[in-house]
Amino acid sequence: MPKIQRVEVQDIRFPTSRELDGSDAMNAAPDYSATYVILHTDAGDDVTGHGLTFTIGRGNEICVAAVESLSSRLEGRSLSDITADMGAYWRELTSGDSQLRWLGPEKGVIHLASAAMINAVWDLWAKCEGKPVWKLLADMSPEELVRCLDFRFVTDALTPEEAIGLLKGREAGKAEREAAIREHGYPAYTTSAGWLGYSEEKMRALCREAIADGWEHFKQKVGGDIEEDRRRARILREEIGEERLLMMDANQMWDVDEAIVNMRRLAEFRPQWIEEPTSPDDILGHAEIRHRLAPIGVATGEHCHNRVMFKQLFQADAIDFCQLDAARLGGLNEVIVVLLLAAKYDIPVCPHGGGVGLCEYTQHISMFDYIAVSGSLEGRLLEYVDHLHEHFVDPVQMRRGHYLVPEAPGYGVTMKPESLSAHQFPGGSAWQ
Repeated sequence: MPKIQRVEVQDIRFPTSRELDGSDAMNAAPDYSATYVILHTDAGDDVTGHGLTFTIGRGNEICVAAVESLSSRLEGRSLSDITADMGAYWRELTSGDSQLRWLGPEKGVIHLASAAMINAVWDLWAKCEGKPVWKLLADMSPEELVRCLDFRFVTDALTPEEAIGLLKGREAGKAEREAAIREHGYPAYTTSAGWLGYSEEKMRALCREAIADGWEHFKQKVGGDIEEDRRRARILREEIGEERLLMMDANQMWDVDEAIVNMRRLAEFRPQWIEEPTSPDDILGHAEIRHRLAPIGVATGEHCHNRVMFKQLFQADAIDFCQLDAARLGGLNEVIVVLLLAAKYDIPVCPHGGGVGLCEYTQHISMFDYIAVSGSLEGRLLEYVDHLHEHFVDPVQMRRGHYLVPEAPGYGVTMKPESLSAHQFPGGSAWQ
């Protein structure tokens, strides 16, 4: 296997705020951005690993600086040395430098930077094996997979031995589930019609286009003026009908009691869940909302820092749907730990997919989860946002509201050179 010689990191930003793409009550005008990592190896330009973490504009340069600070922990390392004990390497990168760890620990900018680097390692590994990441994972034995993970701080909820047992229990039927996902794809929902900054005309047009394309599941942004939220929910219900699913996302705008009052006013529109109803750190607040709002489900996770917080959300019966983020957690290693925890607590995982590159990531996560971890599609939907996929060498492919199985080796986030050049901040042509 190749040796990693150099870690390159770029500040890549897309001016999505100009059209209010991605707008919600908390994030009024985001510029979707990526701290973009390339691992250069001694095998030449054709053997590189690519990873990114998602931000929304200003501050991306801070994440770039964090990658630069961590890069010495990858440079000079053989890929085979890393993958021989991936769990130990993950701990070394995230905790090996105690001074850098202090900036987290295992949260915030330093963890975002770790995610970009770790995911680039997985991309490189999968490319060297000639497999997409989901297939690389699904083909591992339970013991091989668990050796890639760090269970520190979660063994009171899930031990490595329990994880191996869970995975072995799912081995029956793996081939059939893989065949099914190849035939039918993975079910998705769309957020593209529900952004807060869109006009009524644009919402209606996007809903009609989505229904014509086969979509059955839609999400609406809420959390601004409650009367405006009700008006927009009525428009969406008029367009999508009563038989299709509608989800709602408050993006952390409400206090606990406020979330309960507002969602009771929105209950007539039959939302499947309310996403991020309050502070993402308020585990007991989520539990209170869930208890008082049932049967409306509670979903959260895109701003959940690490496996420890997810462990507590599960232990506290605080959520109905786990919306982990592929690049806010510390890369794929920690994502898999959360998948295993969710499977033990029987919580469906519906990863966060808004943002540049996140759909490309999460298709691998959800397909692996279905094939090897949960063994089920019940309650599971994968978010889809129709933004910026044209900038990737192997973008997601959709059919009738389903993700098609990615076949290209790697993790799917390799960007086109011309897109990187045009969106380099601040010098790229998109910013002139």
